[in-house]
Order: sequence, then structure tokens, then C-alpha cells
Amino acid sequence: MRNKFSKYAVPFASASVLALALSACGGGGGTGGSTGGGGGGGDASANLDSRGPITYVQGKDNSNVIRPTIDKWNAAHPDQKVTLKEQSDQADQQHDDLVQHFQAKDQNYDVVSVDVVWTAEFAAKGWLQPLKDKTALDTSKMLQAPVKAATYGGTLYASPVTSDGGILYYRKDLVPNPPKTWDEMMADCSIAKQNNIGCYAGQFQKYEGLTVNAAEAINTFGGKIVDDSGKASVNSPESKTGLGKLVDAFKNGNIPAEAITFTEEPGRQAFEAGKLLFLRNWPYVFNLAKTDGDSKVKDTFGIAPLPGMSGPGASSLGGHSAAISVYSQHKATAVDFLKFLTDTDQQKFFATQGSLAPVLGDLYTDPTLTAKLPYLPTLLTSIKNAVPRPVSPFYPAVTKAIEDNSYAALKGEKSVDQALSDMQAALQAAGAK
Repeated sequence: MRNKFSKYAVPFASASVLALALSACGGGGGTGGSTGGGGGGGDASANLDSRGPITYVQGKDNSNVIRPTIDKWNAAHPDQKVTLKEQSDQADQQHDDLVQHFQAKDQNYDVVSVDVVWTAEFAAKGWLQPLKDKTALDTSKMLQAPVKAATYGGTLYASPVTSDGGILYYRKDLVPNPPKTWDEMMADCSIAKQNNIGCYAGQFQKYEGLTVNAAEAINTFGGKIVDDSGKASVNSPESKTGLGKLVDAFKNGNIPAEAITFTEEPGRQAFEAGKLLFLRNWPYVFNLAKTDGDSKVKDTFGIAPLPGMSGPGASSLGGHSAAISVYSQHKATAVDFLKFLTDTDQQKFFATQGSLAPVLGDLYTDPTLTAKLPYLPTLLTSIKNAVPRPVSPFYPAVTKAIEDNSYAALKGEKSVDQALSDMQAALQAAGAK
């Protein structure tokens, strides 16, 4: 998610991926009424037929796709214009900004971009408009994983707009055949040393991106953060192996020391500058690495699925949805804008102009699109192996447990055993009992 980022971020998904619900979710998001989902919200039955100007809120438009999209909408809807409210490119800051405005019952945050991991939290607090009855959307042509990520308590609360899966960017001029496993990639680090560049980087600063990367390592080697019943289960031999792979790579220099500060953008910039052999990042990097004027790898990079234990690794599911604030005064316009964001033309535009993964399943086999975006099969492989982060209305506490303890392990402040033990306890305290 580049967030995207994902965290998100910015942020394709397998129809077979099932979202994990923590046992503490309880209550199942509401279906309308005075709270719209579970306490503290506005009136979900108000302003359903009202049309007029609205504001769309999302993170920094690094790929320059949302401005022309809004311009296109405004040209066709002069009486229902959309104004863009652009946030920072840091997911944590985006989240906190939304919380602040929801708590203030701000009527000017009509449609908001939400990371896939925020939907349950915002819906449970009654801040999002349930998308049913008059506000219902047709999701039949969408990939099921992002639809499930936008659903809470059996009710759709957001419209998937982009999906996301992590992929491996590599220097094909130095490594003609990309590594299929983590151990193969680590063995290739000798090539990086011969060329005086860093070997591998992901997102390791203490923020949501670290949760993504740590979860990928844990899931790839057979661990689980929570089990199928929602109980914390991260303190396991498999999780130790996965997190240990990252810790060992920091210790031996295969992950350069400066990568402990990397979010999505610094990692992208280092790769484009020719300073890395391998980079784990989101699809949005593809277009920028090909077109940025100062990119030194325009013609020398390739992409592959994330390397795993014996084949493709387990990407964290990323992506963003668009949700309507329960406080919006023009919900009919807001619903139409959601439909506009997910029509075929717009989905193709997001993909071709921003390397953003579409949520419409048939676009993955569209010959015109795949001709322009040859990475689509690779990305689809990545998403088919994707594992969602835990779904919880208390997700901020869940992700804090993961990133705090993973960061301490990467920094050498805790052993892997201690980090996982403390992570397990913190997840239980957050509700995954």
C-alpha cells in the first residue's frame, strides 16, 4: 500500500483470499439507522437523494491519476463538482487526518479513500455510509478479495477502487533470472557487493509499511499473526523463521543499514538511482521507474513475484477503497462518484497511467491492457498468493503490536524470540485472544 501506501497505500487480489476477523470485532457492523454501524456515527438514512458539490479526500497523488479523473468528472457534472483534498503520502498521517475529521463530524469530507485495513475500524465507529438499498453498488465484476476487505459485518461499506500486491523489482542487467526463493535472493547478494550497491530493501521504518513487510515474512514461512478463529498465534517456530530471515539480512548487510528508515518512496528512489539490486514495493513503482527523468534503471529492471520459501512468497493484500462519510450532505452524488471511479475506462486509466491494480477481474486478460502493462501476470501471481492483514475495528492497536516488536528485532534491541513473545502479548491485549 504505497500508502500506500499502503501501506498503502497506495496499494491485485486473489478471489480466494479470505479476510481474517479478530474475535474482538463483535457486533458486526450496523446496517443503517442512527449510527450506520456501531456507535458514534451520523444518520445513515439522511441525504440519500441529495446531489451537489462534494469533496474527495485521498493521500498524495504521486502517480498523477486522480486530478485528471476529477477533471473528467467535473466537465460532465458542472453542478456536482468534486474538489480534491490531498493528504500527505504517509498512511499513518492519512489515517489520523480521517479520524480527526470524522470525530468532528465534518460534512466536507464526503468521499474518502480508505486503506483496506481501515474499513472495519471506521465502519464499527459508524463513520461510513452502508452501501446498500439506495446506495448499493454492483460488485459482481470485481475481484472478491478487495470486496471482502471493504465489507464489515456482512455489509459493504466502501467501493474497491484499486487493489495491490507486493512485487519484486530487480536489476535484470545484473540478475538475468530473478530469484524464486528468499534463499536464492540472499545468495544473489554477492552480485550486489561486486557492484558496490545494496542488495535488498523493502519498507522497514516503524510504520504500517513495516507491518506489511513483517507479515509477508511471517506468512511466507508458514507463520500466522492470528489463526482462523481470530486468536493471536504469531509466537511460533514458523514465525520465528520468517522474521528471523529479515533480522539476519540486516545483521549481515544484505539489507543495507539505511533501509531501516525506508518507507515506499525512499526505497523507490534508491532503486531508481541504481543503489539497489532488489526492491520489494507496490505496482505504482513500475510506471515511475520507467518514466522518471532521473531514473537510471528505465531499461534495466524487471519484475517478479515476491520470493518465498519454495516458490512465490505471501504478499500482504493492499489497495484502497472509496467510502462515503455518513455525514455527507450529498450522498446521491457521492454514490455516482464511486461508480465513476470503478467503471472500465477509469480502471484502465488508473492501471495504464499509475500502475494501479484494477479491481475489475476481466481487465487482467484484456489484450490491450496486458500489451501496455506486461507485468500484470506477475502481479496477479503475487496477489493470488496474498494474505490479508488481520481485520479488526482495533486495527491501530494490532498494527502497533506488529511494527513495534518487528522494529525492535530489526534494530537488534530484542531477540526474535522476545519480539514474537511480546508481539503475541500485545495482540492479545488488542483483542486477539
